[in-house]
Amino acid sequence: MSTPATVALKRAGLEARTHAYEHDPKAESYGVEAAEALGLDPARVFKTLVAQVDGRLHVAIVPVARQLDLKALAAAAGGKRAEMAKVADAERATGYVAGGISPLGQKKALATVIDESALAHPTVFVSGGRRGLEIELAPEDLRRLTRARTAAIAR
Repeated sequence: MSTPATVALKRAGLEARTHAYEHDPKAESYGVEAAEALGLDPARVFKTLVAQVDGRLHVAIVPVARQLDLKALAAAAGGKRAEMAKVADAERATGYVAGGISPLGQKKALATVIDESALAHPTVFVSGGRRGLEIELAPEDLRRLTRARTAAIAR
């Protein structure tokens, strides 16, 4: 199954595995659904959120069982104020639909911050670019490919 995220991994020559599951359109939390469907520890499954920091779009990658700390994101991004981006703005900038936004292969490369808890795991899971598809890769590979910085941005 090919998405811009899987294409980006292939181009970069990174070792990663994809995991597909049957997405339930009634699911309230896509990330928690992925963890449950794949039998994973939610601490290893990360959601990709798009926020505005001082008016500029940024990507925040945090564990699905936790919430994004907007003040911590603003500080990590060198800004003063952060708020969640409008869904339409996030979809337009990334080229993905909400619930399937991957940090990889985005239409427009956005500044990215990964919660530092990702570094505690040998591999983590992020959206593969569509609902029902997760990519498993080393957190350092995720950081390198997204040119992200790491910080404590989850609460």
